[in-house]
Amino acid sequence: MIEGLRAVDRTSVVLADGRRLFYFDDGPGHDRTAPDTRSLHAFAAGAELRHDRLTGEPVLVAAHRQTRTVSSAGGDCPLCPSRPGHPTEIPAGDYHVAVFENRFPSLGGPVGGRCEVVSFSSDHDRSFAGLSDARRFTIGRAWADRTAALSALPGVEQVFVFENRGAQVGATLTHPHGQIYAYPYLPPVQTSVLRTARAHRAAGGGCLLCSIVADQAAGPLVVAETEGFVAFVPEAARWPYEVHIAPRGCVPYLTGLDDDGLAELMWLYGDVLRKFEDLFGDGETAYMACWHQPPLNQTDLAHFYVQVFTTRRSADRWKFLASSESGAGAFINDVRPETAAERLRNVPQRERA
Repeated sequence: MIEGLRAVDRTSVVLADGRRLFYFDDGPGHDRTAPDTRSLHAFAAGAELRHDRLTGEPVLVAAHRQTRTVSSAGGDCPLCPSRPGHPTEIPAGDYHVAVFENRFPSLGGPVGGRCEVVSFSSDHDRSFAGLSDARRFTIGRAWADRTAALSALPGVEQVFVFENRGAQVGATLTHPHGQIYAYPYLPPVQTSVLRTARAHRAAGGGCLLCSIVADQAAGPLVVAETEGFVAFVPEAARWPYEVHIAPRGCVPYLTGLDDDGLAELMWLYGDVLRKFEDLFGDGETAYMACWHQPPLNQTDLAHFYVQVFTTRRSADRWKFLASSESGAGAFINDVRPETAAERLRNVPQRERA
């Protein structure tokens, strides 16, 4: 169980198929009681969890996701507010932030865990970087709330928040949104990080992330920073443009931040996303953003970090994973991390509101 959750302006409703939806508002005084008028079959997750006998790694099989909604325009988007004659996943006629269980999940049911969708805004054409400071803070509070709730589910090993923005990185909907996965097992990346963190601590090095942040904060790979957080390009970045954001001190989960710390983090995060969007001057750079919170019920890794990256390596070229990366897992980066840091650093910073 993760402790330290603060009160939020949250309203809970039940959708027509039994899934639960949570509204998170920038402030009090909003009516979110509109019912879901759709006629839907009772919700049931249908994923399978298998294991690769060669590597020992888990693989999720979720064939039912082939029928999920793809690339909806504003007129039929399932994340836009409901309107007369067009009910959507979100019954309210307007909203700030909405979180609900994914109708086409990769987890849940016999597999365990849970998949949730987080819609960042009712505005179909807005990006995360274009949201107000107040809205980004509300999203951060929603993530913290769901981190606490999902970590309490039986068998959950890690809560993973992420966003895919842009068709070039596989986003199936253009509406601004992300997802949260509550994994019933520890994914391979987090397994590797935990193993390295344990070895670092056993050798007397203390917290691995604290050591990395301290080293990077004093070097040329810093992209942006605040009093409590540093955004930097990792020295062995796998992707053409990749930034990690981490607290300067040990904070294991989003729930460990007070309101001031969360507001500071969400501002810096928004600024980094805007740098990615504006990197090539067209405001359209697709990216992936991953919030790596430590595995539950262990003490060797007690420091979260955010990873933002794009597969775009120049104005008109994209990196595709070839045999070395996809087959052997051996990444080859086409852009020097020092060059990437300088270019991202030089994207003008927006003033904090």
